[in-house]
Amino acid sequence: MPSNFLLLGFFIATFTVCLASDPSPLQDFCVANPKGSVNGFACKDPKLVQADDFFFSGLNITGNTSNPVGSKVTPVTVTQIPGLNTLGISMVRIDFSPSGVNPPHTHPRATEILTVIEGSLEVGFVTSNPNNTLISKVLVKGDVFVFPQGLVHFQRNTGNASAVAIAGLSSQTPGVITIGNAVFGSNPAIPDDLLAKSFQVDAKTVDLIQSKF
Repeated sequence: MPSNFLLLGFFIATFTVCLASDPSPLQDFCVANPKGSVNGFACKDPKLVQADDFFFSGLNITGNTSNPVGSKVTPVTVTQIPGLNTLGISMVRIDFSPSGVNPPHTHPRATEILTVIEGSLEVGFVTSNPNNTLISKVLVKGDVFVFPQGLVHFQRNTGNASAVAIAGLSSQTPGVITIGNAVFGSNPAIPDDLLAKSFQVDAKTVDLIQSKF
């Protein structure tokens, strides 16, 4: 008899599986109420919900790319559509001038799937430490590419004309950390001697880069 109990214990210990994910919504919707939040937004009174809580207009409008990086991201997150709250999805339009880039960045809370609508884009992401492998590809109109959650990724217009992409993200608030801005443009600034040692350059080079942000 004891041996049977030992065998059962071994079976349970070996084959027990734990699964976890974001909780599913427990109601039809939870339109964001910007006046109350804990981790996300509280729900608006369902009796006050209107069609406009689930609506956004403007993704047909070309973004202004006259900036140093030559790109413009138009977000459609819970901030723009309160009805996205708790639904775990959002999207963006990205416009690129010729040679424009969407600089290396991460989305801490979302995987991204991108479709090229016009033009051609070089896209890529870098795997995590220690390998830091670059996985990249040139996309043309109609091509789709996925950027895994949390990994540093980028896009660059490789054509001579403007380019447009639409991307979906697996969070209503995906967040974005642009690497250059975060490292060299933080407030207060990260000490330049620390950055100089981290990037193996001199402090003057760090000061020059920081001045750009």
